[in-house]
Amino acid sequence: MSALLHKVLVVDDDPVVGKSFNRVLSQKGYVVITAANAQEALSKVQEGEYDVVFTDIRMPGMNGIELTERLRIERPWTPVVIVTGYGSKANQDQAAAAGVSSFLQKPLSPEMIEESLTKALLESVPAVLPGLVEAAAPETGARESQLKKVGLFMAAPFIGLAYAVALPFAGLGALAWMGIKAFAKSSAPARLLAFAKNAALFFAAPFLGLAYALLLPVVGTGALAWMGIKALRRNAAAMRVVSFIAAPFIGLAFILALPFAGTAAMAWIGVRALIAKVRTG
Repeated sequence: MSALLHKVLVVDDDPVVGKSFNRVLSQKGYVVITAANAQEALSKVQEGEYDVVFTDIRMPGMNGIELTERLRIERPWTPVVIVTGYGSKANQDQAAAAGVSSFLQKPLSPEMIEESLTKALLESVPAVLPGLVEAAAPETGARESQLKKVGLFMAAPFIGLAYAVALPFAGLGALAWMGIKAFAKSSAPARLLAFAKNAALFFAAPFLGLAYALLLPVVGTGALAWMGIKALRRNAAAMRVVSFIAAPFIGLAFILALPFAGTAAMAWIGVRALIAKVRTG
């Protein structure tokens, strides 16, 4: 049913009743649909939704009470109002047991129709809410699942960063715990020595790693150079070419190193002379 289209179903074998409802409710923005019996009413209800169903009690075939019971099973959210010209205490009790909203006695006035419609609509709201909540539950669960996935996706980089930052501290903590356990299990002198050794290795490890990283290129380059020199020594012609190319650099190195070598030699001679003088003096 469209949000702008409000419909009322009037079930009565007397067409005058349907016209009376149409004359009153059409002014309120409602479309009145009529059915001559209960079977026709059930067919119309299967085809569309109605805000309220007004039904007579005495009709050919299924009566209004039986129709109300069927509607309460198939359309529990649709309020039903009994309209009859044969009102009795027994009929009212049966209608109340079937779950009708109101029990109207003919003849009807416009005020009675409007009041019964308003009352039925107000009573139908609490009955509809549980169904709406239940219908919205899967959608809410799916939305929460999607939000959870998005949150995990956005948090993944930060979780990884936290893991990378915390991993070294966790490793250091594990090493410290291992050292403490070893210290606790050993004898007193051995404990002290092992603890000192472990502590020294623990604090020296970063510097040893740094030194290894710095010296490795130098050592590798020296090893490659030494292997190249050994290979060149086996080839005299190639050795001469390399010597020719390296001569200027060797000379430059000699020139740069000569002052330092001369200064060192003079210092060494002075030290020796000073030592000799002290011995003879």
